[in-house]
Amino acid sequence: MPSTSPRHRRVALPLAAAALLVPAATACSSGGPGGSGASGGDQRLKVAMAFPPAQAMSPYGDDAVTLSRLAVVEGLTGLDRNGDAKPALATAWKRDGDLAWEFTLRKAAFQDGTQVDAAAVVRSLAAAQKASPKPRVLSDTTLTATAEGAGTVRVTTKAADPLLPQRLANPSLAVLSAAAYKDNGKDNGKDNGKDNGKVDPAGHATGPFTLAQVNGAVSATLERNDTYWGTKAKAPGIDVKFVADGTARANALRTKDVDIAEYVPISQAALLGDNLVHEFSTARTSGLSLNTERGVFADPALRAAAREAIDSKTLATGVYEGRADTAQGLLGPGVPWAAELRTAPTGRAKAATPAEVAKTKEIVLATYTNRPELPEAATVVQQQLEKRGFTVKQVVRDYAQMEADALGGKFDAFLQARNTLLDTADPLSYLASDFTCDGSFNISQLCAKPVDTAVAKAASLADTDARHRAEMTAEAAILGADALVPLVHERFIQGYDDARVEGVALDPMERTLITADTHIG
Repeated sequence: MPSTSPRHRRVALPLAAAALLVPAATACSSGGPGGSGASGGDQRLKVAMAFPPAQAMSPYGDDAVTLSRLAVVEGLTGLDRNGDAKPALATAWKRDGDLAWEFTLRKAAFQDGTQVDAAAVVRSLAAAQKASPKPRVLSDTTLTATAEGAGTVRVTTKAADPLLPQRLANPSLAVLSAAAYKDNGKDNGKDNGKDNGKVDPAGHATGPFTLAQVNGAVSATLERNDTYWGTKAKAPGIDVKFVADGTARANALRTKDVDIAEYVPISQAALLGDNLVHEFSTARTSGLSLNTERGVFADPALRAAAREAIDSKTLATGVYEGRADTAQGLLGPGVPWAAELRTAPTGRAKAATPAEVAKTKEIVLATYTNRPELPEAATVVQQQLEKRGFTVKQVVRDYAQMEADALGGKFDAFLQARNTLLDTADPLSYLASDFTCDGSFNISQLCAKPVDTAVAKAASLADTDARHRAEMTAEAAILGADALVPLVHERFIQGYDDARVEGVALDPMERTLITADTHIG
């Protein structure tokens, strides 16, 4: 995402080389379970997060990423630097035929003291499968988990799923204890034992930090999990502030009110200086979702006119100050294999004329404040659309206040930043959730047979190269439908003082920020 910084900090890093970058200073910290690490390891971390909880820290929505970035939750698997599955609560797995996998569990305890066993895994995966709305990672599959003794879980899918081990690393499929699913209602403070469909991860997960308290959309308190199965956290706890305003996050970092500030705004990077600014390439694409189902953009010709109106280069060099790449498609430099497999968009409509555009009703262009570049980008996009003849009204709010409206198709156009590898470390889940008829995150409301066919074909392919080619066929169909107009491929800036803060993860897949090794050095 960034520019005004030295040129060497702008190089886009391949995912295989940059999937989890940790500052070299971490190599100097002492390891070992229970160790406090280097000098200052007994200090609590102060962290400013960009996104307040949108669903009361439920793991079934975007709050799952926050829980993962704060090292609270874990699933059966994790992801390594190449995006491949690695052991987490499962130590090993093997495929059993086309539809089933068996996972061997490690000996571990939940933060409430109960033991991780097969029954707990089955309960957690079943709850995620039944959640409403369904987690995006499950939008293209159905999981059935059964216990094969206390230490083995068998997971079956309706169709062959070569990505299942990566899928189970998604934070929305975190394994939680039985108490997380209880209705701790207002029965004089007593647990009535009924499942009310909600889930509470606080104190019921397995990560190195325990979520102890959440104060609405303002703050949260985390404590070290001293019974963690792996290397214990070096910091005794974390004090989190949810600060949607990017400038406020940067100012808090500058004044040392916080130790770590995620997603520092581009406009603040040069002011903070290189020792506080850490830029890295990501798999995130900022794009303009156009409502294909209702309103002005139900007409493919008008969507084509909107797409022709957008100048990606102006956005990259202006709004993003060169700290972003001009859009090439849905998948940018953070997905290094995409460029060589990309094909031209298919089935594009001829764009409406300026005279036809001028006859349209006012369109509502919406975006959110949590990523500070987006409102500015929306203003530039509005100007570009108006130059083409559209009449545009902007709606800009906090993301938590508009997600339901966006998913419900209440906007004509929605400008968002989306990590294309967030769900399974492969774009397949992104394509399925965002652009298929049954997709659970389909803001463009797209339902097109060529897209569904290509995504379904990709999902059936175990061979990685063949799957990637099918995914690019789907990309060509989506771009041909003008369901989403790619704007820029972002780079990100995390803020922390590398002279005193060690072990911060710079992860293009955005699942990791705080680790057990993160501490004040």
